Amino acid sequence: MPDDTLPTVNAADSTPPCAPDCGGPRVRAIPPGEDRERLMCPDCGYIAYQNPLIVVGAVATWEDGRILLCRRAIEPRKGFWTLPAGYMEERESTRDGAAREAWEEARARIAIDHLLAIYDIPRISQVQMIFRARLLSPEVEPGPESLEVGLFAWEEIPWPELAFPTVVWALREHRERLGHDDCAPAVNPTPDALARWERML
Repeated sequence: MPDDTLPTVNAADSTPPCAPDCGGPRVRAIPPGEDRERLMCPDCGYIAYQNPLIVVGAVATWEDGRILLCRRAIEPRKGFWTLPAGYMEERESTRDGAAREAWEEARARIAIDHLLAIYDIPRISQVQMIFRARLLSPEVEPGPESLEVGLFAWEEIPWPELAFPTVVWALREHRERLGHDDCAPAVNPTPDALARWERML
């Protein structure tokens, strides 16, 4: 837990409460009462906490079961296909964030059904929350972060061109859970699950 006697803020805040003559957080050190290095201001003791980022997205389907995918217009993995997803904004719920990302990336209006999966990606300090959702209309078009968008039947999904492992995981979980709405959210797949999914290709 942060030491309540020291000023703290998330590193995303661009206005740290240092004194005007402070140089800002520029030294890595272990604050009193903590067990790991943080970026600190050596003049006033300000600590810039860097916390994991939350990604929200959706496996959004039309009435015939086709799934919305977007081909990325930005790095990383530009030109590869993904689910509509992105970082949460401040003062935004996870559901609202997933719906916003669908609109921004594919001009898609969606209704969120339930949480499909929570994936931990420690190597890049991300937590990904993927929902199941219904498209309110099949009319979609690329937003500024997408080269193209489309609705794909299961057998049409471009598996070799999917951008990230979590996209594959979420699609597989969606497929396995069809007809079951009362399941707990999935987590990172086990090696056995990954092997089973490989056999499904």
